[in-house]
Amino acid sequence: MTRLVLASGSRWRRQLLDRLGLPYAWQAPDIDETPHPGESPRALVHRLALAKAERLARAWPDHLIVGSDQVGLFDGEILGKPADEATARAQLARFSGKRVRFLTGLALLDTRHARHRVCHETFDVLFRELTGGEIARYVERENPLECAGSFRMEGLGIALFERLEGDDPNTLIGLPLIRLCAMLREAGLDPLAPGV
Repeated sequence: MTRLVLASGSRWRRQLLDRLGLPYAWQAPDIDETPHPGESPRALVHRLALAKAERLARAWPDHLIVGSDQVGLFDGEILGKPADEATARAQLARFSGKRVRFLTGLALLDTRHARHRVCHETFDVLFRELTGGEIARYVERENPLECAGSFRMEGLGIALFERLEGDDPNTLIGLPLIRLCAMLREAGLDPLAPGV
């Protein structure tokens, strides 16, 4: 029986969850992701990760629902998705030789027992010094216009980096699997249990 639900329409998050070999369903939650006035990035990802899971609670009683939300931060600013290639190139030029931090909120809602747990994971990307030509070629080849920060680690974005720093590289893609496994075990769904 499928007890696990991913509250996301992201194919990247589904690919990550596939790695655990657990049967699961997924559904994209429809929530407003606009930050509240004065809301910190940590409070934002906490609220949105839990809201995504809670949005599906009525449709999935007796399930474990995973919600996740992520923001990229540079110089204290939350990174948005670029509207066009010129904005993407400008964003990447700002990051050249610098650090970008990603903050991911992860929620696990147990609808059977009316409990939830939310945690936060950080992951830092250190960009190497990039030339204008490298940036232009990357944007042309990868077309990262739907990605906060104008890059995607899952593809050619790895060529932009000097170093990655964090506990779980899956955090950068938007689903911290090490922490999720711990939360699932606590909720009674161990990915390594016999017969799972």
